[in-house]
Amino acid sequence: MRKQRRFSVEFKRQVVEELLSGTSRPAQLCRRYDISSGLLYHWKRQYIRGRFDNEPTGEAAMAERIERLEQMVGRLTMEKEFLKKALQNTLDRAEGKESSLPGTGPLFKRSEGGANS
Repeated sequence: MRKQRRFSVEFKRQVVEELLSGTSRPAQLCRRYDISSGLLYHWKRQYIRGRFDNEPTGEAAMAERIERLEQMVGRLTMEKEFLKKALQNTLDRAEGKESSLPGTGPLFKRSEGGANS
């Protein structure tokens, strides 16, 4: 099994900038640096987002913000549904306790007097 390699930020930035400049094709870069095409495109996405000590492009920064906001909306939606179910379960249990008490519920009539009523 091959040992996992670590690449420096400078190396990644150099390879991606070479790709973006158009001087080398992706397949050439992959062969030259012995990296997979998936890794090259992963680095490209990171570069566009500004993860290699460079300025992110405006479009990429907005896309990343949208992604974070969508994740937040998803978490909040799940939390809302969870709380809604918990409230409904609590209300159902409260109704069940009221009707299970002796002398309460729709079948029992409350008497107004003593033993001779």
